[in-house]
Amino acid sequence: MNESPQTPLRWAVIGGGLSGLAACQHLLTVSKSKSTPVEIDLYEASDRLGGVFGTIEQDGYLLETGADMFITNKPAALKLAKQLGLEDRLIETEASYRKSMILCEGRPVPTPAGFDLMAPRQLHPFLKSPILSPAGKRRVLKEYWIEPDPKEDESLQDFAVRRFGREAFERMIQPMIGGIYTADPVKLSLRATLPRFLEMEEQYGSVLRGLKLHSEQENSADAIVNNQASGARYGMFLSFDRGMSVLQDALFASIANGITLYKNSSVENITLRENRSYDVSIQNGQTTRTYDGVILAAPGYVAGKLVEGLNLELSSELNAIPYASAAIVVTGYPLSQIQHPMECFGLVIPAVENRKVLAVSCTSRKFPNRAPKGSIQLRTFIGGALQQHLLEQSDDELLAMTQQELREIFGVEGTPETSRVVRWNRAMPQYHIGHLDRVSRIRRQLEKHPGLAVAGNALNGVGIPDVIQTAQASVEKCWTEITGAD
Repeated sequence: MNESPQTPLRWAVIGGGLSGLAACQHLLTVSKSKSTPVEIDLYEASDRLGGVFGTIEQDGYLLETGADMFITNKPAALKLAKQLGLEDRLIETEASYRKSMILCEGRPVPTPAGFDLMAPRQLHPFLKSPILSPAGKRRVLKEYWIEPDPKEDESLQDFAVRRFGREAFERMIQPMIGGIYTADPVKLSLRATLPRFLEMEEQYGSVLRGLKLHSEQENSADAIVNNQASGARYGMFLSFDRGMSVLQDALFASIANGITLYKNSSVENITLRENRSYDVSIQNGQTTRTYDGVILAAPGYVAGKLVEGLNLELSSELNAIPYASAAIVVTGYPLSQIQHPMECFGLVIPAVENRKVLAVSCTSRKFPNRAPKGSIQLRTFIGGALQQHLLEQSDDELLAMTQQELREIFGVEGTPETSRVVRWNRAMPQYHIGHLDRVSRIRRQLEKHPGLAVAGNALNGVGIPDVIQTAQASVEKCWTEITGAD
């Protein structure tokens, strides 16, 4: 006698960005490994997948509208790329341009070789740099002897000023770290964003001492290259031969036959049925479907609205996560129109410089084929938590502002060969002091709802590897709760 077919587990994944795609892919992977059939519905409110993430071919350029690379010391993105068969399409950053610059009194100055976001791994290049005054450099070196005073939760500004002094914070640390999160450094929680610096203070009594010991323990060729790089440790970053959309396209291709995709479909609310399954209401209640598991791969404020009728405390906590907006103005220029040699991966701009842009990334210096020969692709970042008001301007005004800033900083003349303005509206969650406590409270509320999870970048990291890892963890949490199997 034949066994009756196993009833599939029904899943709703809400949000078609990278997180939602990664959640679908991991659901199919787990389903196959457990020999348990699934039915997956992916809901996306807009007419396209990927959110702000993606690569556009325009005027001979490969324009990146979101992240232009990913870090490999967090393994989730690299592991997924290999799983999707993309290993031969991975490319490293160009070694010859692996340095960053910091704007100092109106001019770009190289970041000292070996400077690791907050402190120098090597003293000689740091001491030679003109970015800090002699008094500012002495104050940084004094960090060796400052007694640890770890706090439960401390802002980037408070920690940096306490350990390294105000000048180093304003001139180097704020632009390098604050720019990653488009955040207000007075509010940004260091424990929620870069806890390794706090751990060095706690473990070694000094960040400088911790960096020195870590450098001595690293003997690989990559470590040597990274110690020579300035700013981010660029040897740890990868992209793809035809841009970051290679990952997104392969990810969707891997799931396309295993899911039902609903574009232009706004989920309105989620309610609980008596049998612990969930009703998902779509398009003003016109359609309601029932699911065993729901993955909320959406911003915190979207997820908070959806669970309002399910759990008011969970909804309030998700809604309380603040978000910042930003814009990227992507431009392409012939190098002949630029006075500066642009031999770097990018420039960060301290808030004390009072400029209208946060940073400039030289994407075609990082990777080949991003610009025609003899030209360069620049991505200029505007807005963030400290300059939200600038985003009230039109795209044309943002482009004109960018051209003016590039002219004054780099000597960029004339009009660009290509341009595009990309807006990240409420796309960057702000991990303020208390964020980790909020995440703990959110998790406690989610424990009351087996089969419900929050993915995306709202809770556990904003980088590509963080988002992928969070999506996969959300799937595994729900799978265990629904099936009782690890």
